[in-house]
Amino acid sequence: MGTGNPMEMFVHHPLCLLRSVPSLPPLNHLSVCFPSRFRYAVLGAGFAGLSVAWHLLKQASKELKLCIDIYDEVGIGGGASGVSGGLIHPYSPKAKLLWRGAECWKESIELLNIAEAAIISRELDRLTQDLNQNNDESIVWRRGILRPATMKNVDILNENARNCLESCRIESIDKDAAQNLIPNICVPLSAIFMPEAMTIHPQRYLQALFLACKKLVKSSLVSGYEEKEINLHKKSVHKLIELAGEYNAIIICLGAKAGTLPELSGELPLRTCRGVVAHLQLPNDIEDEYGEHSPSVLSDAWLAVQGPRDMVMGSTWDWKSRNYSPNVSAEEASFALEELLPKASANYPGIQKWIFKGARAGVRAMPPKTPLGSLPILGCIDDFVDGKDGTKYWLVGGLGSRGLLYHGWLGKLMAGAVLSCNEDVLPSELTSWKKIKLL
Repeated sequence: MGTGNPMEMFVHHPLCLLRSVPSLPPLNHLSVCFPSRFRYAVLGAGFAGLSVAWHLLKQASKELKLCIDIYDEVGIGGGASGVSGGLIHPYSPKAKLLWRGAECWKESIELLNIAEAAIISRELDRLTQDLNQNNDESIVWRRGILRPATMKNVDILNENARNCLESCRIESIDKDAAQNLIPNICVPLSAIFMPEAMTIHPQRYLQALFLACKKLVKSSLVSGYEEKEINLHKKSVHKLIELAGEYNAIIICLGAKAGTLPELSGELPLRTCRGVVAHLQLPNDIEDEYGEHSPSVLSDAWLAVQGPRDMVMGSTWDWKSRNYSPNVSAEEASFALEELLPKASANYPGIQKWIFKGARAGVRAMPPKTPLGSLPILGCIDDFVDGKDGTKYWLVGGLGSRGLLYHGWLGKLMAGAVLSCNEDVLPSELTSWKKIKLL
């Protein structure tokens, strides 16, 4: 029997069971009442998973003992996130600001700055060398993005361009101005130019963000606060029950692979789409390099420029594919080039001089369409898992082809929901899919 002290019986309870208790102390004083460590599992080391992990560490009380285990069989950025083109801006193909685009843009830029700072710090102190050996390679190119207009969309592009964010401007430019930005670009009518838009190297960025997580953990220890820990496990989780009871919460950030978990099979309103991207290089004996400050190109086939002689071209759309392998066969690569090269050369004929260096593929988890557009799906999924072990289950999914834009904001939202164990802090537009599913 207990002593009758209400705080004693709370000591071993998960935080999520206590959020409605009036006398519960603020989150930053929880260690007084909850000396045991909180353990969270994040499934997936892509955009969503790394963002959730960072924000869990950042938002948790400094006095709270916290352990985060990230599970991904292929490591950081090994899935669809690492294969993406890395073009980031907050607009639709018609240059209209996306739903909550301002928040998404702000939070993604914040995470990018954090990742860059981690790399700069590593280069200065040389204390950590275990992520990659490309210390002198960039993770971001601030060269802007150009979208050529067509007869069908020129008017709507120009109209929407007038309502852009100050932090990511849209400029309507004519053919001559476009060719000044990208020599020999083929722009029949006009184009829109987003000077603040960026091109990211997805895998390097994710590695840098994980490095930032480790540095945040280290700084908390140096400052004398309660122990924080983050671990990466290159291991598959085939069933959620494998981890049941080991964690206070499990956050599923597996993209299209979330539907392969038996507990979620057939439960998620996601469509799968495999995309192949081709890595191209300009031969050494050709001097016609891509301009140092020339923007990447966004059209029927995009060109993500990573240097004067390196770029990525994409992407194909193979709907309902269940081929999750990042490897691309010679036949699949040939089909991809046949599809993408004519589209890319229509805008940038010089691409014909570039040579094919390899291809990678990833399966996107495309979200359901809503009146507000195709929105990601978030929420607590205890009702789907039917767990009875005290573990809470959460999902971040359906980022589709906009994972780089969405991930910062969604990771921040999900971390807040997990730490408070309160789904109500999430926008209803992102959790409404559950109500439809459970009817």
